[in-house]
Formats: sequence, C-alpha cells, structure tokens
Amino acid sequence: MATVAAHPSPCSPVATGLPGRRFDHFFFSGTALLMLVTVFVGFAPSYYLAGLFRAPLPRPIIHLHGALFSCWILLLVTQTSLVSAGRADVHRRLGRAGFILAWVMVLVGVLAATDGLVRQAGPPGRDVKFFYIIPLSDMLIFATLIFFAFRARSNSSAHKRLILAATVALMTAALARWPIGLIHRKAPAAALASCIFLIMLMAYDLWSTRKIHRATAWASAFLVFVHELRLPMGKTEAWHAFASWVQSVATKT
Repeated sequence: MATVAAHPSPCSPVATGLPGRRFDHFFFSGTALLMLVTVFVGFAPSYYLAGLFRAPLPRPIIHLHGALFSCWILLLVTQTSLVSAGRADVHRRLGRAGFILAWVMVLVGVLAATDGLVRQAGPPGRDVKFFYIIPLSDMLIFATLIFFAFRARSNSSAHKRLILAATVALMTAALARWPIGLIHRKAPAAALASCIFLIMLMAYDLWSTRKIHRATAWASAFLVFVHELRLPMGKTEAWHAFASWVQSVATKT
C-alpha cells in the first residue's frame, strides 16, 4: 500500500523551528506544582500544619471551603500529570468530576465569604463590607473561566489555559498569607502578585509559538479587568448597601 508522507505547514511551529506544544507537559505540570506550593506556604500555619479539620477555624463552612479548594489544587496537579503520562482517557473521566467540584467550590466560596462578612472578619484595619467584594469577585472570575473551559474541553490548547487562568483567581488568598511584608494581609497586592502566573503563561506562549494564545489573552484581560474594577466598586455606597443587605439577611438565617 502506498503512503503519502505528511509535511508540516510552512506556518506551523515545527516548520519554523519553534518548540510548539512539545514542552506543554513540562510547563503546565510545573505550573500546577508551583501553584500547589503557593497554596501550601500560604495556608500551612493556619490549616495544613494545624491539623486540617482539627485546625482552629471559626465555622464548619470554613473547614469545608478549605477542603474543597485544596482538592481543586490537588486535582490540577493530578490532571496535568495524567496528560503528561499519556492517560488522556482517565484525564477526561476525572475532568467531569472536576467541573462538578468547581461549581460546588463557587457555592461554598460565596457562603464562606458571607460568613466572614457576618463575623466581621477581614484584614486588620479593612472595612469588611469593602473586603467582601474581594472573594466574591474571585468567585466570579473562577466561575466564568471554568464555564468557558468546559465549553472548550475539545480544544486542549484553550482548555488548559482557561483552567490555569481560573486557578490564578484562587491564588490571591494564599499569597495574602505569605509572610512577606509587601503582600501579607494585603489582598490588592496579593492579587497583583498572582498575575505572575499569567505572565509566565504569556511568556511560554511567546516562546513556544511566537504569539500569545487567544485564550491566554482574553482570560488574562478579564481577570485583570475584574481586579481593577472591584477596588473602586467596593468603595461605593451602592456596594456598601448591598453588603449591608447581605449581612442583614445572613444574620437572620
């Protein structure tokens, strides 16, 4: 049987001598591990090294919140490792459970943030009603990007970039607990620091294909836009009125 040799397109990464997707496994697995370390360092004193569910957290919802978000980070490491190992079949099956986990995380994240609002919990010297917008907007970013990642699950390049960008929205809370003066207990500075992961992704795109992937570009723009919008919005009378209403309703329930 005669066969025809396949030749790469003149515009493909192979033809141009660019790395292309050959190093995707290393980059995404490495980034997932770096996120795992980031979360562990941030929450080790108050949660992981304090006995997990034996840690002195204020409410059961906070324990559940910590467990679910920890599972997400472990799932991210597992999923990238499965792809690297060539087990895309297991990756896809586990991914279905992962998307259910993501939506439960959003619900519990909102409940945990509202519990903090009721308890007047927040960084020292911060208006708790202003601070309420930080976790809620992080949940908005996470939920939006997860939704589009699910829609793009048949497009692996876009899917994994959207998953990574969605997880960046969860890094603010961990980085704000790092014992570094510039970001410790400072959510806006910690959110800015979390963008390092997006810069890494853009740099990888440019190195591997000489262009920023469309999913990387719009997901990063969306995340930064929400981060910038939430600070002035959180200081408005309208937001304070909304937070006061939520606080009142949650206190009665």
